[in-house]
Amino acid sequence: MNKTELLSGIKSNLGNKVLHWHEKSPNRIYFDINPKDIVDVAKFFYNHKKARFNIASGVDTPKGIEILYHFTLDNVGIVFSVRALLVDKKKPEINSIASLFKGAIWIEREMWELLGVNFIGHPELKHLLLDDAWPKGQYPLRRDYKGDK
Repeated sequence: MNKTELLSGIKSNLGNKVLHWHEKSPNRIYFDINPKDIVDVAKFFYNHKKARFNIASGVDTPKGIEILYHFTLDNVGIVFSVRALLVDKKKPEINSIASLFKGAIWIEREMWELLGVNFIGHPELKHLLLDDAWPKGQYPLRRDYKGDK
């Protein structure tokens, strides 16, 4: 299966779950999804495309908190970065993928404590990097975080 056939099959299977596609380079494809679809999209990549979950990352942007889930199809050498934008910064939340990928437990905990994202269904949201006495509602990777100034 060539890259064109692969992309066509993914677009066809995910249908309206894909809001926008962007080919950043020949081996890196980004696409945006509605946050409510993350579990279905992750299951599709794992179960139907045999993709490997690499990591997830989060960033506070002017439009909202963006979570990127990175999946690799090793047999074709392509990384798919699935972006979900959480527009409600007062209550950012998304379903956890930790039940699918045990490695997601740690990265979701990190984003929970540093960005304030609630991962619904996560088995153990508790501090990973910050002290348990860290002030509630203070997220050091948020744009509005002031620190010890």
